[in-house]
Formats: sequence, C-alpha cells, structure tokens
Amino acid sequence: MDRFRMIFQYFQSNSESVMNGICGLLALASVKMYTCFDFSCPCLPRYNMAYGLGIMFVPPVALFLCSLILNRQSLVMLEEWRRPQGCRKKDLAVIRYLCSSIMQRAMVAPVVWIIVSLLDGKCLICAFSSYVDPEKFVGFASASPVQVQQLLAKVPCKDDELMRNNTSRKAVSRYLRCWSQALGWSIMLILIVAVFLARWLRPCFNQATLLQARHWSNYIDIEQKIFEETCCEHSRLFAHKCILHFFESMRQEVKLHSFSLPREGEGAGGEDNLLQGITDQDQVNKLLKMWYYEKPPLDVSQATQR
Repeated sequence: MDRFRMIFQYFQSNSESVMNGICGLLALASVKMYTCFDFSCPCLPRYNMAYGLGIMFVPPVALFLCSLILNRQSLVMLEEWRRPQGCRKKDLAVIRYLCSSIMQRAMVAPVVWIIVSLLDGKCLICAFSSYVDPEKFVGFASASPVQVQQLLAKVPCKDDELMRNNTSRKAVSRYLRCWSQALGWSIMLILIVAVFLARWLRPCFNQATLLQARHWSNYIDIEQKIFEETCCEHSRLFAHKCILHFFESMRQEVKLHSFSLPREGEGAGGEDNLLQGITDQDQVNKLLKMWYYEKPPLDVSQATQR
C-alpha cells in the first residue's frame, strides 16, 4: 500500500513529466492503431472523399479529446478562467500559459496520425482519385465521362474487375501517393522548423514573465490538489465526529460487543484544530461557497504575524 501511495505522490508532484509521457504513449498508440486499421475504400464516386478524409481527420479529433480528458491541467485552467473574481485577481498570462501548454500536448497524437496517414497515402488516394485529370493518363482516353468517373473512383481498389487490366491505375495511384507523401514531409518539416525556432528564440523574449506564468500555473495546480486532500481529511474527521454522536446513546450496547469508543473530547485535539469549530452541514457548505466565490488573496503576511 505504501508503494502505491509513493507512486501516486510521484504522479502528483511530477504532473508535467507524466503528461509528457502520456502524450508520447498516445502518439505511439495512434501509429499502432493506424497500422492495424483495415483500410477499405468504398470505391464509389460519392463516398470516396467522405471516407478518405474521415479516416484522416476523425480519429485525430478523438485523440485530441482524449488528450484533453487525460490532462488534469485542462480542468484546472477552465476552473481558473470561470471562477468568480473574489479577493484574488485573475492573471490572464497564467491562463494563456496553461492553454498553450495543454494545446501543445494535446496536438501531438493527432498530428502524428495525420502525418502517418499522409506518408502512407491510402487516405489521399481514396479521397481524391475521382478528381484527377484523366487527360494526363492514357488509359482513360477511350472511355466516356461517366465511365471515367467510375474508373477513377475504383483506383484504390486494385482487386476490382474493371481495374485489373487498366494500365493507368498504378500511374494514378503513384501520382496521388507522391502528392500525399510530399504534403506529409512538408508538414513534418514545417513543424520541426517551428519547434526549432520556438526553442532558440525563446531566450530573446522576457524570461521573467514566462517564469512568473509557469510558477503560478504550477501553484494553481498544487493548490487545487492540497485543497482536495484537506477536504478529504476534513470529511473523514467530520464523519468520525458525527458517527461518535450517533452511537453516543448506544454506548452500553457497543461496550457489550467489545468495541471501544473514546468519550467526546478525548483525543480530539488534532480534529478540533482542523475542524475549527465546524459543527453542522450548513457551516461546511458556507466555507466551500466562500472558497469558490471569495478565493483568498495570495498573501500570508498576516498569518505569519499572528
């Protein structure tokens, strides 16, 4: 049990590293899912584009949403953005930093899926085979316009009877695959250059503002975790008090069954320090409401003086 507690504490204290690992695992999972996916183009003029572009862009949307769900900071950012002003002002720089960090991690797996699908070329061949100019290929010269559209739509289906003996099918497929791979490598190059410039140009900007935004974004996350842990401890002690009061009238029956309950006031020093005179549900609700609507200022000088 202590080992699991240590692992849980490690995840809490290193949430940024853990999220980087989760994003990497999602990226690897996206590659594995694409390679295991059985791509079957319908080879119909009206459905090829919907199927090809759907396979290229719908799974990335799902991966993007999964990344947002798994990232705890997304909920922290929304709570910080939507919370009332209270006694603590909102820092838009911190919210922008959180949003940027969340989006960067959430976009890793979707971008990997799109690049892998472009480098493979099947999706683009299925989506745009019907829109290729047939005059560039000799095998479609003798066919009528309707037949040309049907033949072009069946280019992804190499086992189709109409395309087995067609000499231009491989030419159309190679033509679209070249465009798909060129687009995929271009996107990868643009992303690498963008990351390179972002890493090397960052020291040219104001580092103090960046450090402040990073510090207070970490503070908001840690504060929320400590508040939840304190609420759990408070709930446990408050429930213990309520149960003791409930069994107070049954003390004799409890003693007969060899249970030992402390009398009211015995060993309650630590509980009283945490409960701070809270005795009913309305007081608990009032404190939680005050925490949400009147977030205390980040100033502990008065408490230090006391």
